[in-house]
Amino acid sequence: MTALDCAGLRLYPGYLDRDGQAALVDTLRQVFAAAPLFTPRMPKSGRPFSVRMSNCGPLGWMSDENGYRYTPTHPATGRRWPPIPDVLLAMWHELAAYPFPPEACLINYYGPAARMGLHQDRDEDEFAAPVVSLSLGDSCLFRVGSRNRADPTHSFRLHSGDALVLGGEARLAFHGVDRIQSGSSRLLTEGGRINLTLRRVTRPDVAQAPTDSDAAKALHD
Repeated sequence: MTALDCAGLRLYPGYLDRDGQAALVDTLRQVFAAAPLFTPRMPKSGRPFSVRMSNCGPLGWMSDENGYRYTPTHPATGRRWPPIPDVLLAMWHELAAYPFPPEACLINYYGPAARMGLHQDRDEDEFAAPVVSLSLGDSCLFRVGSRNRADPTHSFRLHSGDALVLGGEARLAFHGVDRIQSGSSRLLTEGGRINLTLRRVTRPDVAQAPTDSDAAKALHD
């Protein structure tokens, strides 16, 4: 990762071992039962994304003809998003170097032909918090640049169990997924890749930062 010029990007290869990945997939299937995968649509045009998505946590990210936004409820069911799994909260508190808990975990499911164009994660009010992600299933070719879309980019592979942090100067870096390496993992019985991204959406009250245990408890109360 030393070849990347964007300070604040940190890669943790094999952060979650195979048993941990399998256990998390089982947990995510319960999340999907409560908050089914849906197909987001581009603002204005209504063109469907190539990925399907869901969320967990107090807030969830979505996109449709009315724009990008966070909402407390699933766009199809109207129900609140399920809680963020404990293993992901633990990852946030270990890797984020940020004292407040995440408020959203966006779950993207990539089939063999899915991709994600270069974009910035900038729908949040709090950019001091990083975006922390975890890959499950098939490997992908990930591309990242800087805050300017026209700047040079670098590509590298993300494999199942890898964690990635975009913070500091990299928090608003353009990034995307060029392609999925279909069949590179047997973790998901249906194949494909799941990417989980943890975000802090709102600016916290800085009067008193919560402890890790307080933050985890608050999300489950």
